[in-house]
Amino acid sequence: MAGSLNKVMIIGRLGRDPELRYTQGGSPVCNLTLATDESYKDRDGNKVDQTEWHRVVVWGRQAETVANYLRKGRLAYVEGSLQTRKWQDQQGQDRYTTEIKAFNVQFLDSQRDAEGGDYQQAPRQQQGGRPQQHAQQQGQQGPREQGPPNYPDEDMGPAFPSEASGMDDVPF
Repeated sequence: MAGSLNKVMIIGRLGRDPELRYTQGGSPVCNLTLATDESYKDRDGNKVDQTEWHRVVVWGRQAETVANYLRKGRLAYVEGSLQTRKWQDQQGQDRYTTEIKAFNVQFLDSQRDAEGGDYQQAPRQQQGGRPQQHAQQQGQQGPREQGPPNYPDEDMGPAFPSEASGMDDVPF
C-alpha cells in the first residue's frame, strides 16, 4: 500500500447546540453532534429509517464561528478526519472516543429555514466568555499555537444524545 487516507465528509443536522470552551492556552475548541440518516427496506418491504450520531470537534477561529451561528436542528457539512482518543472516566476506567476532527464546516441552511421564522442576524452570546489569559494574549504579537493540543482526560458524559434523551429528541 502506497499510503493511507483518513478523510470524512458528512452532511447532517445538529443534535444539540454546540459547546464552546477554551484550552488553558486560550485556544477555542467546539464540540458538536451531527445526526445523519439513511433509509432502507426490511425483508417485509417496510421502510426503516436509521440515524447515526457523529461527534465532531472544531478548533480555532472556526470553532467560535460554529458556536456562534449553529444551533440544534441546523443542517451542516463537515469535512475532516477520524480521531480516536483515550481518556479515563470518574471511576478511573479507560474509555475511548472516536470523533471527527473537522477542518471545514459549512452551514447549509439559513437560520430562517431551520427555525421556520424570521432570520436573526445577531450571533449567540457565549456563556462565561473567554478566560482572562486569552483576552490578554489577543493584544500581544507573537506566535500562535499550531494545531490542536492533546485533549484533557475528562468525562464526556453519554456517548450520544440518544442515550441521554431518547430517540424522540432526533432533530428531524
